[in-house]
Amino acid sequence: MDFMNTVLIIGSGGREHAILKALLRSDRALCMYAYPGNPGMEKDGCMLVTKKIDNWDELADWAQENQIELTIVGPEVPLTEGVVDSFQKKGLSIFGPSKDAARIEGSKAFSKDLMKKYGIPTADYQLFDSKEKALSYLEKNGVPTVIKVSGLAAGKGAVVCDTMEQAKSTLQQIYDTKEFGSAGQTVVIEEKMTGEEASVFVLTDGINYKILPVSQDHKAIGDRDKGPNTGGMGAYAPAPIVDQQMLSKIEMDIIVPTISAMNQEGCRYKGLLYVGVMITPQGPRVVEYNCRFGDPETQAVLPLVQCDWYEIFKSCSNGTLAKTKWTINSGFCVAVVLASKGYPGPYEKGKRITGIDDAEHSLANLDIYHAGTTIDENDQLLTNGGRVLAVSAWAETLIDAIALSYEGVAEVEFEGKTFRRDIAAKGLARLKNKTTV
Repeated sequence: MDFMNTVLIIGSGGREHAILKALLRSDRALCMYAYPGNPGMEKDGCMLVTKKIDNWDELADWAQENQIELTIVGPEVPLTEGVVDSFQKKGLSIFGPSKDAARIEGSKAFSKDLMKKYGIPTADYQLFDSKEKALSYLEKNGVPTVIKVSGLAAGKGAVVCDTMEQAKSTLQQIYDTKEFGSAGQTVVIEEKMTGEEASVFVLTDGINYKILPVSQDHKAIGDRDKGPNTGGMGAYAPAPIVDQQMLSKIEMDIIVPTISAMNQEGCRYKGLLYVGVMITPQGPRVVEYNCRFGDPETQAVLPLVQCDWYEIFKSCSNGTLAKTKWTINSGFCVAVVLASKGYPGPYEKGKRITGIDDAEHSLANLDIYHAGTTIDENDQLLTNGGRVLAVSAWAETLIDAIALSYEGVAEVEFEGKTFRRDIAAKGLARLKNKTTV
């Protein structure tokens, strides 16, 4: 039998399932574990860690006992809590930034001050530690504005306020009803930027870096960006809003200075740097940084990259990214999220899911990633979260990738299935405009 490399993936969502499938596409024998993982990952041959784990030191102990050669961290919470530091103390190889470096997402106050200090383009802002000071500033400076909590808020901690009533109501949610808990102790109030957003993923070992295909997320629950924001209802890549010229500008004005700034601050950044960029009339500006792969953008980006993902992830942790090779496939990938009825508000769980096998077997170039699913005692697959699945498809043209993805969506059924019907429509319109100019 060939030698097998052992890998542990931390996380349980669609992003982690997409990372698993990318690793399995590599031409390398792998023995895969996930903590806590999900039924889709288990079905793909990944073993789930069932041992009770109370803290990240205990998981590092487990990894050492089971001779895990590489750990890949999916979500932001373990990173901001210091999972990387726990593993590194034991000499274990792990993909992701240290606790210090993860502040780039964990504290908006830290990231905004970093950008200001190093001249990285972003919205003008002020920080506040009380409702009274924030209100006084708003009354002086007016709206529109964007109010953000400084801490982690599962992608829902930024509110665009076009009226003073909205701004006051948002501050009330943060400070009076404590909707965001301790994440709202410090508040960032910044100018509202105009333009279109794009998600730029950068793999880095702290010095060298590789830029993945640029994607675009769809935050609102409803078509044409109507309704409340969610964790993300779909994504596609590459996003035509960022052409080669724009990407070069983002690289020189944002990516290179950010990696350099983190080094100068004494917290070398290793792992995946996710830069949310607003393409404004004045050029690209940072909306926010995340310290991990985005969800659902990962489900639209990874299928477009051909490489040995084990080698790539490992090289980010040991400083050898410059020696690795990869190719970006031509074409496009579209990921459509299937959510439970009621999401992002209260929703029901336990609805039976059918059609996944049919969709994956009958349609080429299509993956279905599990996010909020569970298996009951009768071995039935059931819904178990707000975002349940993501259907990703790739093709040479964006219109074909969209069509294929929605074919997959039509195959999958569960009661209350909710999804947007306009994923990648912005990209399609932009491509059409280019051809008609």
